[in-house]
Amino acid sequence: MTTLISIQEFLGRKRLAVVGVSRNPKDFTRGLFRELRKRGYDAVPVNPNLADVEGVGCFKSVREISPPVEGVLVMTNAAATPQVVKDCADAGVRQVWMYRASGAGAVNPEAVRFCESEGIGVVEGECPYMFLEHSGIPHRVHGFCRKLFGNYPR
Repeated sequence: MTTLISIQEFLGRKRLAVVGVSRNPKDFTRGLFRELRKRGYDAVPVNPNLADVEGVGCFKSVREISPPVEGVLVMTNAAATPQVVKDCADAGVRQVWMYRASGAGAVNPEAVRFCESEGIGVVEGECPYMFLEHSGIPHRVHGFCRKLFGNYPR
């Protein structure tokens, strides 16, 4: 279960991999990647089909990142998430965030169980924008509505 503490622990890390960053500069994943970099995170892009993202060298897998990252934000489709979390375990990553705005997003029950069995902390779903200070109005409204309806992480 995702808690506010697990979210804060993840966002307290400074070197994060962003798995599934798109080649499309207008894609949501790219916007979030840029936002993390703007906020001082050492965000490392992971996409096997790209050499770089926004001028930052891109890795094919979490296992290849050197120096290693402290956490991984998974922004792939749910079918790809089990392999990503296995790569995280192989790389010694102890914090994973499976992004979701609507639908399943990157959340995959098999991958969640794997992380739990490996002692990897999981933020299951959620959009990081909702928890970043001074996010735009749509993200603050989203968070407010979630609080209002009682489904905001506690």
